[in-house]
Amino acid sequence: MADTVLYEVSDGLATITLNRPEAMNALNIETKVALREAVRSAAGDDAVRAVLLTAAGERAFCVGQDLKEHIGLLASDRETGSGQTMSTVSEHYNPIVRALAEARKPVVAAVNGVAAGAGFGFALAADYRIVADTAAFNTSFAGVALTADSGVSWTLPRVVGPGRAADLLLFPRSIGAREAYELGIANRVVPAADLRAEAEQTARALAQGPTVAYAALKEAVAYGLTHSLSETLDKEDELQSRAGSSEDHAIAVRAFVNKEKPRYLGK
Repeated sequence: MADTVLYEVSDGLATITLNRPEAMNALNIETKVALREAVRSAAGDDAVRAVLLTAAGERAFCVGQDLKEHIGLLASDRETGSGQTMSTVSEHYNPIVRALAEARKPVVAAVNGVAAGAGFGFALAADYRIVADTAAFNTSFAGVALTADSGVSWTLPRVVGPGRAADLLLFPRSIGAREAYELGIANRVVPAADLRAEAEQTARALAQGPTVAYAALKEAVAYGLTHSLSETLDKEDELQSRAGSSEDHAIAVRAFVNKEKPRYLGK
């Protein structure tokens, strides 16, 4: 895996770190491929029970597409007529967002700085966002004459509502950490110096939690957003049967009765 993305698994937690701080963690092809493979590895590894997505440096979580590389690719497309530049959406962004959002384990994003464009999209694809008080978000797409990608047209309206999403997409601007919290984009805002420790503590707690129940909760919420109440009740029945037959549920009930702290197995 390229060193533009770091990947480490420890005690059930996979930590994925965007590692181009000198470029504000902009997404060149090498980085996009490495990130795609990292999130797929984390999502598919049964030994991984939670994922922490973060970035190196203090200025940026990820500013989205590397426009310096992008402009060269556009020029090449014009010369060859290949039109390959925008295939990055299907080849990179879509698989990354699907792996994060559909992972059968919780994903925490530790947003240390600016999250713009696809960087914003990746943060929104996480289940829980812990944000440094110095961080900011920006949709950015319209500012470079593009439409939304990296799932933002789906995730952002569900987080902030369609009206605010339209405002933020049509008129891109910097959304500070406090406003992000008020809009529901940030689940927690912490001092920048405490971000990594707070995010790791949260992600490690999730990695030691009831993994089957977490997976069912993710599936239930995603399903309920696009289905009727009646259909969602049936889905809850199905998922509760799955969670109720897990070893973790039996462990939790015994621990509750015995007034002990449960030690979950993640199955």
